[in-house]
Amino acid sequence: MSFTLPALPYAANALEPNIDARTMEIHHDKHHAAYVNNLNAAIKDTPLDSMSIEEILANISKQSPAVRNNGGGHWNHSLFWILMTPGGGNMPTGALSDAINSTFGSFDEFKNKFTSAGATRFGSGWAWLVANGGKLSIGSTPNQDNPLMDVSDIKGTPILGLDVWEHAYYLNYQNRRPDYIAAWWNVVNWDEVAKLFAGAK
Repeated sequence: MSFTLPALPYAANALEPNIDARTMEIHHDKHHAAYVNNLNAAIKDTPLDSMSIEEILANISKQSPAVRNNGGGHWNHSLFWILMTPGGGNMPTGALSDAINSTFGSFDEFKNKFTSAGATRFGSGWAWLVANGGKLSIGSTPNQDNPLMDVSDIKGTPILGLDVWEHAYYLNYQNRRPDYIAAWWNVVNWDEVAKLFAGAK
């Protein structure tokens, strides 16, 4: 079973001015496509060929670096695209809002903690909001690791993920990762995050 590159759910320029079209094109068409192609090459003619990406990630400690890096890259980016939307960035509502407020004290406090997780991740990686047994927590992972992996320090179902690799922002924001994160909040798709939260319970 070979994996395929999912289409962006909106035009490449749809998230401007927060994320520019050229960055989206390179990020999706080049970086994500490479993860998919390299993952397919790494699992070809192996038992992994018949597994879902989630099954592969759950036992990633037993796999090669190529499977870990490219499998994570494919899963992470497939989630990342749907967690953004043109005209997003409002506020979560309903059960998700209640859970954020009860866990972190307020939406602003949650935002500060999540921003810090992304801003302070050394080198390349991701910031995550995960749900685990109805409880929320924030953390980060290096490279293309994620909370579904048995090697991850933070465990649970990712419901919000932020790519802080330089390729996600360098054309527009250069080395200003905090500026990129601040802009990214304007495109978060809270409806999708709420759906993932509901499904994770």
